[in-house]
Amino acid sequence: MSHSHITVAVLGLGAMGHAFAANLLKNEFTLRLWNRTRARGEDLEQQGATLCDTPADAVRGADVVLTMLPDIDTTREVMFDQGALEAMQKDATFLQMGTLGVEPTDDLVQAIATQRPDVVVIDAPVSGTKAPAENAQVLVLASGERERAPHIDAVFEAISKGARWLGEAGAGARMKLVVNAWLIEMMQGIAESAQLAKTLGFSTDDFWSVLDGGPLAAPYVKAKLDMIKSEDFEAQMALEWGLKDARLALEAADTTPMPGLQGIEAFWREADGQGHAKDDIASIYAYMDTLKRG
Repeated sequence: MSHSHITVAVLGLGAMGHAFAANLLKNEFTLRLWNRTRARGEDLEQQGATLCDTPADAVRGADVVLTMLPDIDTTREVMFDQGALEAMQKDATFLQMGTLGVEPTDDLVQAIATQRPDVVVIDAPVSGTKAPAENAQVLVLASGERERAPHIDAVFEAISKGARWLGEAGAGARMKLVVNAWLIEMMQGIAESAQLAKTLGFSTDDFWSVLDGGPLAAPYVKAKLDMIKSEDFEAQMALEWGLKDARLALEAADTTPMPGLQGIEAFWREADGQGHAKDDIASIYAYMDTLKRG
């Protein structure tokens, strides 16, 4: 079904933003793009998207402005300092899909409500990484006034397997930290268990064979064990972003004790400093190998 009557601007063409943009193009939305490194959007431009030089130019005439930027400072810079919010058309939808943290998201929602009360803010990070995003198989953790955002369901249908609506804008950011705290702790557990298996004389295949078919056999576990087996740590979720999300979750937890996540944050900080920042989070297994050798 063609959605060419709906114009979507995508600001931020990293692994996830690029995947969202590609899926919107496949579903025949009219697409306007901006990325700080212009080359990231040139393949999409060849497929019919309009690649713009500034964020303000990209959002002009867009029904939905989708941001997938790495952090709150970049998001605020693009929306406020570079004029994207001011350039948005009346009653447009601002669809924030990055992982920015709880307080920063709340502050952003409030700032937009103050400056542009006509703009509908939908806070909607996703559960899923690069490959699921490319295949439109991520789950959207959506929050905000759905009834005021007429095109939002069509956008989510194009880029995901569905959306969970969780409450007012900011609820998505909160649930994202819950999900990622689990993902980070699960990854550390997979790496430690795989290391213990190796020490005790078992392969990753041996380990999976006793999980397979049982309640512990999460597909995520299999995918990460396969990465460990192949020693191919091309990032689905880069360790630097996993570390960022661990810190955001710890900040949001406030006085709630999180001893496991605190330990992982410190350990992943070491791995980040030892050259694993751009590798997949599964590379924490390889970092543990270097410690054994040391």
